[in-house]
Amino acid sequence: MKAIEENAPVNAASAVLARVEAVLIGASGLAMGAIMLIVVVDVTLRYIFAAPLTWSYSLIGLYLSGAVFFLALSDTLHNHGHIALDVFVPLLPRPVRHLAQGLGYGASTLFVGAMTMLGYMQARDAFLFDNRVAEAVAWPTWIAYALLTVGMAALCLRCGFRTVFHLASIFSSRDLVELPAPPDTKPQTGEHGE
Repeated sequence: MKAIEENAPVNAASAVLARVEAVLIGASGLAMGAIMLIVVVDVTLRYIFAAPLTWSYSLIGLYLSGAVFFLALSDTLHNHGHIALDVFVPLLPRPVRHLAQGLGYGASTLFVGAMTMLGYMQARDAFLFDNRVAEAVAWPTWIAYALLTVGMAALCLRCGFRTVFHLASIFSSRDLVELPAPPDTKPQTGEHGE
């Protein structure tokens, strides 16, 4: 319950993004469940009935793995789940911290935005030319590019949100963007730090 409160949206824009991210992370979870189900069915059919699914690895590799990865990116960023080198960040003065993070997220927004546009152009072209994979089932490729585009677009919006509100926080008396929880520096006891 504590993690939910820490990552609660700080304003309406973040709340709208969080709702979109909740839908995307749900779709990512469904894709993960579908992968597990398809693998179990394929292994069962392969080793018990000697009749494997000819399409399982193509479906998993082309669509489902991409859905698991790309649709989870923005929600992971919102919940501070990506790897971050933030050892010195808490030591910086508040305005400098927000400036540095605003500039970093600004650069990320541009980079992720470019990836989003490239994904969109690939999806559009693959759809218009009816590109398909050359396998047992000729899956259309535009769906894979569309999954990339949707996931990267949500990530671009989250990075853009962080850019604007980190920079605005420089001039505000309070933080206008969700910040990660401070590091836990208490000594851990027990064999595994319990």
